Amino acid sequence: MSVYLQIDIEIVDMPTFQTYIARIPELIGRHGGRYLVKGVTPIVVESQDTAPSRSVLLEFPSRANVDAFLAERHASGLLDTWTASTRARILLLEGIEP
Repeated sequence: MSVYLQIDIEIVDMPTFQTYIARIPELIGRHGGRYLVKGVTPIVVESQDTAPSRSVLLEFPSRANVDAFLAERHASGLLDTWTASTRARILLLEGIEP
């Protein structure tokens, strides 16, 4: 069953963020992930909160793939780069069987 990461992003340090985005696609692919939505500006349809400036949606084949991706992201130092350059929320969403 597919597992998704929904990522809402506010970039606070663009040069540092560019370092992150130069490296992260390879890591996503190495763990079987792929972009379904990449860096778009979301359109608020209904909300009591403000929309993030950018949203990303990633798909992975399993929870184990997501866990391995997140662990390597941390071990590689990319998590520190991410934290320094963004204010973000990442949600893990488990898909359903069709």
